[in-house]
Amino acid sequence: MGVRRRYTALMLVTEQVQTLLTRERSLLSDLQAFLSLQGAPEEALLQTRQALANLDESFLLVVVGEFNAGKSSFVNALLGDAVLPEGVTPTTDRIYVLVHGEKGAPEATSDPFVVRLRLPLTALEGVALVDTPGTNAIIRQHQVLTEGFLPRADLLLFLTSADRPFTESERQFLSLAARWGRSVVMVVNKADLLETQAQRDEVKAFVEAGARAELNLTPPVYLVSARGEQRGGDAGFQALRAALQARLGEVERTRLKLSSPLSAAAEILGAEERRASAARDTLKTDLETLSSLEAQRQRHHETMQGELDGQLNRVGRLLGEFEARADKFIDQTLRIGNIRQLINSRGIEQHFREQAVGDLPQAIERQFASMIDRFVEANLHFWEDVQAFLIRRQPSSEIARTRFSYDRHALIEGIAGSASRHIEEVTESQLTRQLAADTEEAMKGVVGLGAGGVGVGVIGAVLGATLAADFTFIFSGLALGSLGLLILPAKRLQALRQLRLKVTELRESLEAIVRREYEREQDRADARLRDAMSPFTRFIEGEQERLNSAQAQAAKLRGDLGDLKARVGEIGTR
Repeated sequence: MGVRRRYTALMLVTEQVQTLLTRERSLLSDLQAFLSLQGAPEEALLQTRQALANLDESFLLVVVGEFNAGKSSFVNALLGDAVLPEGVTPTTDRIYVLVHGEKGAPEATSDPFVVRLRLPLTALEGVALVDTPGTNAIIRQHQVLTEGFLPRADLLLFLTSADRPFTESERQFLSLAARWGRSVVMVVNKADLLETQAQRDEVKAFVEAGARAELNLTPPVYLVSARGEQRGGDAGFQALRAALQARLGEVERTRLKLSSPLSAAAEILGAEERRASAARDTLKTDLETLSSLEAQRQRHHETMQGELDGQLNRVGRLLGEFEARADKFIDQTLRIGNIRQLINSRGIEQHFREQAVGDLPQAIERQFASMIDRFVEANLHFWEDVQAFLIRRQPSSEIARTRFSYDRHALIEGIAGSASRHIEEVTESQLTRQLAADTEEAMKGVVGLGAGGVGVGVIGAVLGATLAADFTFIFSGLALGSLGLLILPAKRLQALRQLRLKVTELRESLEAIVRREYEREQDRADARLRDAMSPFTRFIEGEQERLNSAQAQAAKLRGDLGDLKARVGEIGTR
């Protein structure tokens, strides 16, 4: 008869147990589906599947302890037969599962490190006894095997040695057992080394205190001598056997068998809840990150506007200085005493260029170049700040192996990558070329240029030429025969008004154009940041919704676990 059929038949002796078994299978299946949906680590899914499979296995009585605690000798004494090799060095390099049956060769299992031995021993009826490698064995694989088998145990027999009771490695292993909610019986082997009752009482009290500190409860402690039992009998062993017979009676064994997967489920669910809590904390920080980036963007925008205002004020001062020179030129030129000069329009134009226009084209050219340089520099610094800020955003170690962390990391890398590409493009002066081209295109309409392309450095010269031509036209409209005493002052006033109007229009048009192109370029930079951030923003919103829903599901699962544990604890009381 197979293990599954034998143990299931044992457990389904009452309608109460059958109902609890059905509920437990359903709960573990729900937990497995929940973990899969949440993208939990594969280890958690494997542990849940194992907990579900454990319901169909024999009751697992697992013997653990350090390699020199005498586990193999203890198991042989407990079974009353030399079934395992004994020695002073680590002799067990596999986990041996001893079950009742006809004796045969060791049987391989799906796990290459687990071997099944069938023995015709009465002590193994209804129980599978598991011998594990030492928890402190020199071969690291031994400890991995032992800790990996721990969640499957229904009852732990934890061996320590009377000559080295409760070592640090044993403390650590017991804390692991406590985390998984395992039932533990403490066994102090080699008690024959303790010569007096006072020594025995002292060791027992020491082990009890250590176990209480790690397990938060006081498990039973038995002092035994495996060697003494093999040589003719040991009182401590007799007491342990009597206690095990009581613990492994049908009712108590069934209760423990159903409790073990529930304790494992509680630990698995708790780990997922801790990961979810870490993810929520991370998302909270991510929201603060997005808010910080938006605040940086807003501050950058305001800084750029302030920078633009300063640059435009400098352009305005250049035009104001030109206006003052032109005003002076008109006032001094349009006079009766300058009739001979006024007849020569070419000379008037040349003088206007020299005295009024002066270095206005070069000054405007320099100002445009400075404006574009400052724009590029400010944007470059902004994107460098964004990139540096994102580099500091590392996922929590609590969520390092989940789908959440992988998706989140990829999205942050996307934003940082966008920043890096933007920095590269700015460094290559693409932004400079684009801003200059946009400004040139817009300026054509203002200064009346044709379709041919011009450079930023030509704009100032074109402005100067246009102003000179405009005022030359005013001057050339004056005929010698019409220069009366009243006409010339009127022409001078007309020229001054036209000068101020022209400069005002130029200032307003220039400011409107530059602001428009400045805003266009800034909008492009803002759009790039928003485009890079939008998948991350959607991810955060989706994860928040998922985690809120998961929190409610986890709470329900935990409530069902608690109720089922209470029902299992009532087995045999009705």
